[in-house]
Amino acid sequence: MNAKEFMKALDHIISEKHISKDTVLTAMENALASAYKKNNAKTNVKVSIDPDTGDIKVYAYYVVVDDFDDGHEEVLEDGSVVKVMPTVNPDAQILLDEAREMKSDAKVGDTITLEVTPADFGRLAASAAKQVLTQKIREAEKTAIMEEFHDKKGEMMVGLLAMEDVKNYYVDLGKTRAILPKSEMIPGEVLKMGTSIKVYITKVSETTKGPLILCSRKHYGFVKRLFEDYIPELADGTVMLYSVIRDPGVRSKVAVYSNDSHVDAIGSCIGPSGSRIGSILKELNGEKVDLVLYSEDPCEFISNALSPAKNVTVNIIDPVKKQALAIVSDDNLSLAIGKKHSNIKLASKLTKYHIEVKSLSQINAEGNRDD
Repeated sequence: MNAKEFMKALDHIISEKHISKDTVLTAMENALASAYKKNNAKTNVKVSIDPDTGDIKVYAYYVVVDDFDDGHEEVLEDGSVVKVMPTVNPDAQILLDEAREMKSDAKVGDTITLEVTPADFGRLAASAAKQVLTQKIREAEKTAIMEEFHDKKGEMMVGLLAMEDVKNYYVDLGKTRAILPKSEMIPGEVLKMGTSIKVYITKVSETTKGPLILCSRKHYGFVKRLFEDYIPELADGTVMLYSVIRDPGVRSKVAVYSNDSHVDAIGSCIGPSGSRIGSILKELNGEKVDLVLYSEDPCEFISNALSPAKNVTVNIIDPVKKQALAIVSDDNLSLAIGKKHSNIKLASKLTKYHIEVKSLSQINAEGNRDD
């Protein structure tokens, strides 16, 4: 490949991979200089590549001296002798008389430059160019990935399930693959290779091996993004999402509201014939979702949050410590508390109140004891 063909190929790669031409040429010059020094045991050389023609030249540079300086010894006060190295590399020195044969007005301290390009340097250049381009392409691809994904943390993306190992799934997101730890899967779900999958991005960072993208389907943010994806009113601001609390694989509670009295926030999330919430539940592998109407009135909000329990009466015991008592009918007590206390725990997290639930029978029994 001649210089013209080389530059044409180089320009194509630079354009396709969006790499700076100056960056590539500088890297190639450094690589070629290192290769020349290694093969010729020289340190006083530099390589120049013409950015237009691709012509490669190797130059040796020499400092003009009146006598060669190879260092000298000095005796210290304690009598020890040390070697003082020359201020100029001996290989890069040229005597004044020799320098004036090349440049008549040369003087001590000047730098004389000579072209020393080897006849077979093109072969070495081609090898170095391949290595440099491979490295720069890899670096450019890493940079492009980071530029595309650096602000994706907290977002939901769609990819293809590409492969798996013992601990992780790998999701193809186009330019790169994200890691979906199996511990971040919705409990009980089974995935099939090659299928489309939605994931929530939890971490984007740059490592020595390249960009690292971690994702999850277990994170509460996954539920939040699903709602924003399937409910147009959330996207346009007609319905607001107050908070999401989740026990992955078991139950999520999603608090929504609307500042427009004509808009039914819960109904908007359910959709016609339950189509919207149905799509979300399908994505969540059957995980239950309670739609909770948010209210600035803590009693009303707590009552709503204890769904699926009905007819809940709430008393605020301590507004400062955020303690509340919820009273339900006997047949609603188990619903309010939930299996392994899951419902009351989620309601407490959603409302930020410590909620105690009692049945009417328990309240009556306590009243009789007080009497």
